[in-house]
Amino acid sequence: MATTQTRTDPKLMAHLLRRAGFGATPAELDLALERGYEATLDDLLDPTAADVLPDDLIRRYHVDQSDLRGSPAAAAHWIYRMATTDSPLREKMCLFWHRVFATGATKLIQARVVTSQIDMFREHGMGSFRDLLVQLSRDPAMLMWLDNQDNHKDSINENYGREILELFSMGVGNYTEDDIKECARAFTGWRVVNPDYMSIKMRNNTARPYGYISWQFEYDDEDHDHGEKTLLGETGDFNGEDAVDIICKQQATAEFIARHLYHFFVADELPVPQWPHMPPRDPAAIEVMTKAYFESGYSIKEMLRATFTSDFFKSEASRFARIKSPAEMVVGTMRLAGGLEIPSGDTYAAASACANMGQALMAPPSVEGWQGGSEWINTGTYVERVNFVGKILNDPDRPGVRAVIDRIGRTAKGSALSPEKLVGACLEVLGPLDLLDSTHRNLVDYATKFGEVSFSDEVLSPRADEAVVALIQLIVSTQEYQMA
Repeated sequence: MATTQTRTDPKLMAHLLRRAGFGATPAELDLALERGYEATLDDLLDPTAADVLPDDLIRRYHVDQSDLRGSPAAAAHWIYRMATTDSPLREKMCLFWHRVFATGATKLIQARVVTSQIDMFREHGMGSFRDLLVQLSRDPAMLMWLDNQDNHKDSINENYGREILELFSMGVGNYTEDDIKECARAFTGWRVVNPDYMSIKMRNNTARPYGYISWQFEYDDEDHDHGEKTLLGETGDFNGEDAVDIICKQQATAEFIARHLYHFFVADELPVPQWPHMPPRDPAAIEVMTKAYFESGYSIKEMLRATFTSDFFKSEASRFARIKSPAEMVVGTMRLAGGLEIPSGDTYAAASACANMGQALMAPPSVEGWQGGSEWINTGTYVERVNFVGKILNDPDRPGVRAVIDRIGRTAKGSALSPEKLVGACLEVLGPLDLLDSTHRNLVDYATKFGEVSFSDEVLSPRADEAVVALIQLIVSTQEYQMA
């Protein structure tokens, strides 16, 4: 059941905007508090913004983003979109599905088809899971990534048939090896062609990268196995869509997707390979999402709505219970800093930093994607996090940083702020954020080097700017800020 909460609770609202987006600037949090929790959630679940990118400027200054064939350009382009979008949950879902349906440009040689796959997630990622799984099965990047291009009626390739069951829908322990073979048979004839070669009907369209940017899905009935198949207890002359229908009606599918959503939006779970052996962290939460899945006709949006309106999500125990992924850390910092109205090289630096933190967009480490949780943090990746946020938030004239400084200045109401009050004001505007007593004490000790700061005097305000910039750089480097 949903909890009745005050609409003006800033900590709850900030929690929603961290999980259903990439965090909120002070102005975004103010707007959300005016709208209220339910209305803000409706806006997130039903985005209307088209996110029209300034493609003319992007291509003028970054020619490699004209075709997005290279992974650095494609990753930078997506970073820019995430950092500027007015529909953060839609982009967050693209990131979610890129993690679950992990597809890498490393094997495909070029990244344009992965960008096209993310476009597909943008369109279908919050709709019916059945429709999404059909679109995924037709997606040229996925067909080539998992070798369904080589899955023929006289010689099946089990790769996609296995992964759609193991990693994309049900999880280990809910199907047999025979189910894998039968599933692969259902997807025979689902292949990729290039428009320039469609008349030739090439069966092994594997030459790349240059002639094959515009891969297209084609169903070849002559190459499809029309024999009787038995999949997950049902028998018939199944095609790929029939297989998807059978998969989507399974209880195991609903629970598997629910556990992924919990892991991404609520609290860190165990790594996926451990799921067959260990129960969910919160079985009752999985039950709530599973019920929403079936009652809504497999709607991902309704699973999200059930999550974000639930007691388990709104509880204080779920706040700061996830380690931010590198993409969340990078994009959230860039949105806070602002200054991206005109595309810049910052997006390339951000994509590179994201990779150095352990999450190279367009290049997941394997078909299992990124495990997340504590695996995001080690000595090297933490240093990358600190260095990145320090660099991005170092300029007091950057629009977002200036907005933070001005907000704190207005909080002072013309009075000088003591070190303790200055730290408190910074934590409020960056969160609201709670710290360990030891972390808070160290920040106050550091702030004493600036003494009392004043924003009302032209002579003294540069010193106040310096103090705020230094403190927000330290705050976003703390272990607490790494949590979402």
